Amino acid sequence: MSIYVIRHTTPLIEKGTCYGQADIDVTATFEDEAQIIRRHLPAGLQRVYSSPLQRCRKLAEHLFPGHAIHFEHDLKEIHCGEWELQQWNDIPREEIEPWMNDFVNVCIPGGESYVHLFTRVTRCFEAMTASGKTTAIVTHGGVIRSILAHITRTPLHESFSAFSVYYGCVVKIDAHHDGFTYEILSNIPTAKEQHQPSR
Repeated sequence: MSIYVIRHTTPLIEKGTCYGQADIDVTATFEDEAQIIRRHLPAGLQRVYSSPLQRCRKLAEHLFPGHAIHFEHDLKEIHCGEWELQQWNDIPREEIEPWMNDFVNVCIPGGESYVHLFTRVTRCFEAMTASGKTTAIVTHGGVIRSILAHITRTPLHESFSAFSVYYGCVVKIDAHHDGFTYEILSNIPTAKEQHQPSR
């Protein structure tokens, strides 16, 4: 069984903005990025899952027009709570420092911690793989890092350095009797993302 995990295309958002579950659109490069993704997907996929946020939904519907797409809340990006759509540099230092010192365990105010994201994502992933069907998952960077950390037993605090996940990347995960292996099929570098204040 193979699982094809796909990150959404470039979002229409100003650089330096904190976003997670904000329902933002995609840029005008969507069609070109989707065409690159399509080259790495097989025929005969049996199941398609997607985050319901439009940057994923649009891609799933574009790539898989003949499939019933299962939209899963647990495939959403981390919930950034009170920081959603704020500029990273505008978030007060005293508010952001505890999170920057331990982003794995500390909750974003009104939102989630990385552990919360990881827990819901891995629960969802395990349920999907239990079906034994060849599957596509259209989702977000934090979700993909959570899945890869889970199958490789990589500590969460190392997952950003361990896994470079650019917009439009495609990761093939193969299930074996003793675990999982993965292969990066497409991962074209884009502009560096900002996940904390630049100061």
